[in-house]
Amino acid sequence: MITITVKLFAAYQDAYQQPELQLTFPERTTVAAVCDRLITEHPELAQWREVTRFGINYEFVEPETVLQSGDEVVLIPPVSGG
Repeated sequence: MITITVKLFAAYQDAYQQPELQLTFPERTTVAAVCDRLITEHPELAQWREVTRFGINYEFVEPETVLQSGDEVVLIPPVSGG
């Protein structure tokens, strides 16, 4: 198992009412699987699935990128405002 930190922004933070989560996953989990888990827990986030960008340790990555224990993951949906 691996443990990661998920930083939440915009709609994700609104759904969870906190800025970050500590989550445990099986080894070889992808960053897309993290997003899928959050959507399973909060189905209202499904509308953002296709437009969310993913980052690991301050770098944008593809959804299929495999996570390592200790990674910091960000899920960045589109934001508006100014």
